[in-house]
Amino acid sequence: MQAVEPLADSLRPNSLTEFVGQTHLLEEGKPLFEAIRSGQLHSLILWGPPGIGKTTLARIIAKHADAQFIALSAVLAGVKDIRAVVEEAKNNRLQFKQSTILFVDEVHRFNKSKLPR
Repeated sequence: MQAVEPLADSLRPNSLTEFVGQTHLLEEGKPLFEAIRSGQLHSLILWGPPGIGKTTLARIIAKHADAQFIALSAVLAGVKDIRAVVEEAKNNRLQFKQSTILFVDEVHRFNKSKLPR
């Protein structure tokens, strides 16, 4: 029996043209659109209520940039996990000339006991 893709995954946009909303950032000539198009990506904080497309937008940006996409949950991850991802990203950049986009979900939930001193 073949696994069926969840409906949410099959309906999720896969490109900036399919992504609905955030036109003040994603229309041609707007800041985020131009950063993506020029390959001059920078750190971003995507903020908003659950289900509005933060992770989807991050995945679209990674796809457009031909970057590796790694998602972590701040609830479950710690400094060790972040360091491992950074090391993997460095190796990926050296070996394959590929960027990495790290998406940390629920970043506000990192607690002080998980942060380096």
